[in-house]
Amino acid sequence: MTEQDPAHAPDAPDAAQPEKTGTFNLQPSRTFTPWLRSVGGSIAFTTYQVGKLFLIGINPETGRLSVYERSFPRCMGFGVSQTGGRTTLWMSSLYQLWRMENFLDPGQVSSDGFDAVFVPVEGRTTGDIDIHDIHPQPDSPAPVFVATRFNCLATLDYRNSFKPVWLPPFVDRVAAEDRCHLNGLAMAEGKPKYVTCVATTNSGGAWRNNRQDGGVIVDVETNEIVCSGLSMPHSPRLYRGALYAVQSGTGEFGKVDLETGRFEPMCFLPGFVRGVAFVGDHAVIGVSRPRPEKTFEGLALDQRLEEAGQQPTSMVAIVNIHTGDIEHTLQIQGVVQELYDVAFLPGIRRPKLLGFRTPEIRFQVRPAPFPVAAGPGG
Repeated sequence: MTEQDPAHAPDAPDAAQPEKTGTFNLQPSRTFTPWLRSVGGSIAFTTYQVGKLFLIGINPETGRLSVYERSFPRCMGFGVSQTGGRTTLWMSSLYQLWRMENFLDPGQVSSDGFDAVFVPVEGRTTGDIDIHDIHPQPDSPAPVFVATRFNCLATLDYRNSFKPVWLPPFVDRVAAEDRCHLNGLAMAEGKPKYVTCVATTNSGGAWRNNRQDGGVIVDVETNEIVCSGLSMPHSPRLYRGALYAVQSGTGEFGKVDLETGRFEPMCFLPGFVRGVAFVGDHAVIGVSRPRPEKTFEGLALDQRLEEAGQQPTSMVAIVNIHTGDIEHTLQIQGVVQELYDVAFLPGIRRPKLLGFRTPEIRFQVRPAPFPVAAGPGG
């Protein structure tokens, strides 16, 4: 698919009509585009519902949003690492884990005006293990990820589908049963530190009966539960020394007081909340319209929306972490209703991703530098 520029210009009025991108519409708030320009980066989000990865940047020539999308079946977890000026993206799909590399050097711009061209250079077949959160490891070429269907943290293995590296203390074995719906992972100094589970159950699917208040956050190092009584917690993140998380079942984003074990809500978001990234004083948060099925029924979120007189919204929300204000939004209208993960790509203002359905990927070739032998006396 070719890049499109949906969204109004930075100085357009709030009443500007959304422009179509394929089968969905994007409606940025009046301040979203100038905010994104000011932070010097771009945003990525995944939607497993329609199988798409979206890259949202700024076109420097027009000052408008640049939107690039590619199709991957059931894409969910998304991780970003930057080492030595090189940015690597990791993304899960239905039965694979993809590694994508930027084929441009720092400061280089492609002939069509992009400052990053990501190429899917490796797709590791893991099988359908339902990978959720993904985080790179600085001391390993492979990331650590949440294998939700098998109730564990895992990484890649040379010979096997995956290698389990941690199991919750209330789950007795690695089994393809999604016993507790382990879904989120927070890293500390490059190592797994906290995870979120919807329940502390130990039988297949039993977590579904504990969605209202059975959720926990577990310390990976000590196996201790540091916060409990949560409604479908997701996306734990350590940022500036504080532990943040969301309660998807109540639509809340907040902090966890590790001394008291209390979840302290900072704001209410009108939808099923998953996916958190940080940039400066802001959290970038994914908000979904819950589909009418049992997993999403009977949650406190429904009552909160009814009391507020709001309809559920699909959007990327930019929340001030000091005030809890939702300062900027990118509303997503049409066929895309559910997001899973969001990420911020620092220093990359207008990214592009190659897909498999056009000849472009065939001819995007970047050889590694050839070693030059030292001359006489060298």
